[in-house]
Amino acid sequence: MPALCRDCLTQFDTAPSQGRCLACRSPRLLVHPELFELSIAHMDCDAFYASVEKRDDPSLANKAVIVGGGQRGVVSTCCYIARIQGVRSAMPMFQALKLCPDAVVVKPRMSAYVEVSRQIRAMMEELTPAIEPLSLDEAFLDLTGTTRLHGAPPAVMLARLTRRMEEELGITGSIGLSHNKFLAKIASDLDKPRGFSTIGRAETEAFLRPKSVRIIWGVGTATQTALEAAGIRTIADLWRWDRADLTARFGHMGDRLWHLARGLDTRRVNRDERVKSISKETTFFEDTSDPNLLDGHLWRLAEQVADRAKAKHLAGRTVTLKLKKGDFQTITRRHALSDPTQIADRIYRAARDLFDHAGSTGPFRLIGVGISDLAPEADADRSGDLLDPNAAKRAAAERATDAIRAKFGHEAIVKGRALR
Repeated sequence: MPALCRDCLTQFDTAPSQGRCLACRSPRLLVHPELFELSIAHMDCDAFYASVEKRDDPSLANKAVIVGGGQRGVVSTCCYIARIQGVRSAMPMFQALKLCPDAVVVKPRMSAYVEVSRQIRAMMEELTPAIEPLSLDEAFLDLTGTTRLHGAPPAVMLARLTRRMEEELGITGSIGLSHNKFLAKIASDLDKPRGFSTIGRAETEAFLRPKSVRIIWGVGTATQTALEAAGIRTIADLWRWDRADLTARFGHMGDRLWHLARGLDTRRVNRDERVKSISKETTFFEDTSDPNLLDGHLWRLAEQVADRAKAKHLAGRTVTLKLKKGDFQTITRRHALSDPTQIADRIYRAARDLFDHAGSTGPFRLIGVGISDLAPEADADRSGDLLDPNAAKRAAAERATDAIRAKFGHEAIVKGRALR
């Protein structure tokens, strides 16, 4: 069975019997019958924001680090030390600090994270042009046909990528390698942090059958509840349903479930897939109707959407508000602006107006903000708001804030409402 040492990148036609690399004695061996045949990968950085903070401030190395808002804010992400104590993304900060009272809370620095993301992307570009980013810290890669180019199979080049990330950038990542995107994404979560997992063609059915349906993309709590009502809890349960019956019962989702349950995913790694929308949402640890807390979330979400739009050089004409109640009822409201925007203030004010007229006071378990009908940033914020003469001044102030944050860090200027 072939093997690869993740530390010195030595390849073996037959895995060493003692479980260690014969060249460097490292125990970090990858062993799999299809190791040098698979070429679709998913790379996911480990606790990305927190890792950047620890890299930039060595005093945080052995401490629990939470990246997020103030006492009434939420957790954006956290390091693995904090996760061991139960802290999770989107958890209210007060709850996170109860679980992990010794944690160091750090404000997000989006400009720093974007810069590291760009450096990682440049490393990926050296491996293949077929890269499909999912966010700042994760992407699909298709290395099909690159073995002759690099003189090494995809598994070797991916191990070299994560080694370079760690040595040159101080950031670790986990790799999932398989024969399609669905399975590669699953594989990257199997052995975090610093993981490298493979799911081969021959083992696909045996791997999937005992797994919960929650392993499938798009199956959240509400979908899981509907599936359980039909007696479907595992992938094996899905196998017992005909494709036509699943489609009749669950529509398009049923057809998708039938294919993914069998490990069938024909989607290509698409570098040029056009972004149709930019959104961000938060699921609360506990349902809430607190108006101040919800307003604080609206601002932070609007700011994060604006940051992503600016990073992608895009703007959106339509602002969308998404609310999900405790009973999973979803409320969606949209508003078309006079021209595209990438200004957080405009996005927030439109979302706030949608929230005020949503017709519900909660309690809510999820809140989300997004923009769509995207256009190049050159078309953004041209006409201004005739009904709000101060809008142009706030937009100019935001641009000035962006410039200061780019130079001195995201925490250099923080709006008061962001601390709610």
